Amino acid sequence: MINQHPETLLNTQLENLPGEGYVFNWFDWFCLWYPPGWLILFNRHWQHYHTDPDGWNWLEYGLFLIPGGFYLALLSRWLRLGFRSPRKEVGEFDPKYQQAFRQEVLGPIVKSYFRGELQQVENLPSTGPLIVAMNHAGMCFPWDFLTLGYLLSETRGWVVQPVASPALFEHPWVIWWLPPKWSQVLGGVRAELDNFEAAIAQGKILLYAPEGIRGPLKGWRRRYQLEKFDVSFIQLSDRYHIPILPVVCIGSESLHLWAVNFTKLQRLVKLPFLPFSPLMLVLLLFPSMGIWAMRTRLRYFIQSLEPARLDNNSNKGRAVAYQQAQQLREKLQLQIHQFLGKS
Repeated sequence: MINQHPETLLNTQLENLPGEGYVFNWFDWFCLWYPPGWLILFNRHWQHYHTDPDGWNWLEYGLFLIPGGFYLALLSRWLRLGFRSPRKEVGEFDPKYQQAFRQEVLGPIVKSYFRGELQQVENLPSTGPLIVAMNHAGMCFPWDFLTLGYLLSETRGWVVQPVASPALFEHPWVIWWLPPKWSQVLGGVRAELDNFEAAIAQGKILLYAPEGIRGPLKGWRRRYQLEKFDVSFIQLSDRYHIPILPVVCIGSESLHLWAVNFTKLQRLVKLPFLPFSPLMLVLLLFPSMGIWAMRTRLRYFIQSLEPARLDNNSNKGRAVAYQQAQQLREKLQLQIHQFLGKS
């Protein structure tokens, strides 16, 4: 299994990283603190390790940084590619590149911008496999997931893979923004039952949102109010005897302030959610800000491990699994209120 010897695996990855590592220079720091430049960071890092003739070039990067320039950059790239979309390559998970991306790009972002921190680390087990179940929110690029994955990897040396919406793999907007195989190479697991179960069966450490897409969809008005939990992670935990590690995230609701979901337009463009807020006026001028989020402090409170049930009822019915999932939801909701100082 991929997580049996994390220290040995990660040392091997470091030895085999292609060429010299990517080091933040003045332009990268400028991009970090200038919101339209975040997309440049992701693509520049990818191009440092991969040959990507269909990717963005320096002229187009420069256009990202001026109001309305992204539209000219998009036109330039489309003409350069001969009036076609970037190639839709299928990528395999690459732990070596995930390690490089985590250390060289996520590290500065998590430490300097999101100020991510783990609390109650004593509740972390020594190794996997695990289902790490977290309240997912923010109505933006999944920075709460990426930050938690980074912190767990730095603390325990784990190889962590997030369960992600299919839109992050194949939506045309994402294919133009990012390399087409970017999500797969970084370890994303499609949020579909067959893919989720296959990853569980392989004994991986997975980041999972029990609320599903309902978490981000609830918007600013229902912030920190947990939605109904799905039952699949309970059933798969019992079937494969894999424990669940609940995590409470405080700060994720502030990643996109005052956002509400425009349901009809969201369905029209086939996105998992389409947030509207005063910030969307800026996004129209700078579409490259689609992966950006507001600066906040992301705190993660590790809860006690929920061990897999090894009794004769491990293949429980859906009704029983549903009841257990909602009990966990109520438990985490109480923890959220306590951390927020509510009664």
